[in-house]
Amino acid sequence: MHIIYLGTGAAEGIPALFCNCTFCQGVRKRGGKEIRSRSQVLIDGELSIDFPPDAFMHTRKYDLSAVKYLLVTHSHMDHFYAHDFILRGYKYAEDLTEPTLTVYGNAEVMDVFSECTAREMKAEVRERFVLHTVGAFEEFSFGDYKAYSLLAKHSSEEPLLYLIEKGGKRILHLTDTGRLPDDSVQFLSEIGGKAADLITFDCTFLFAETDASARHMGLDENMRTLERLSAIGLADKHTKKVITHFSHNAHPSADALARAEREYGVIAAYDGMELDI
Repeated sequence: MHIIYLGTGAAEGIPALFCNCTFCQGVRKRGGKEIRSRSQVLIDGELSIDFPPDAFMHTRKYDLSAVKYLLVTHSHMDHFYAHDFILRGYKYAEDLTEPTLTVYGNAEVMDVFSECTAREMKAEVRERFVLHTVGAFEEFSFGDYKAYSLLAKHSSEEPLLYLIEKGGKRILHLTDTGRLPDDSVQFLSEIGGKAADLITFDCTFLFAETDASARHMGLDENMRTLERLSAIGLADKHTKKVITHFSHNAHPSADALARAEREYGVIAAYDGMELDI
């Protein structure tokens, strides 16, 4: 499986949209890998996890019309910018690589899709979408993939996380979430099977301390989660551990992320980073 981290920033992006703090000013000057668009992961060129407002930026290099499947974690704007779907056809898009996009998400995601496209979506564009409502703790298949939905700790709408399998490989996507609910760990334990080849961790807070009430993770909670997953066989020494979804408040400079990689044995994602498992 080929994984591309198209966007690695939290809701505000980096530099933050309306922020003029010292860190954001510095990022504007330094540029490079410290510039972060909102969260999106592309798998094998055909499966996207989330669809942010910055998907437009990602099309500068990648053909998002080739995406067949979209797994949505939750309805927050930075993970599901449904307004742009009115542009997937009509006079706005020709010669799509894949004519149909199948979307999986919770009930709130489906409501947001309807609300955001109600005024402008043409009937011939709407026909290009297949929508599936998914709740927590479900198993479903599409194409060559099998996915399991887990409950995240993030918002009141039943936010989802996903374990994705294809060709004997496994990816566990843990963004956005705070401390994993016990029910989600139990569900993973009951699924069983081999350890994940790759785990993507929400690391919004980076080095800042977090507690059980947080809606996101930092490195401390990443490591606690890794221990819990290792205890049930979902992580081992071969598992690649990627941290992403950084907030500008955590000051994720190149030096800070190099320190995280060195001290915690993780891979710090940047926009456009590619991995194979």
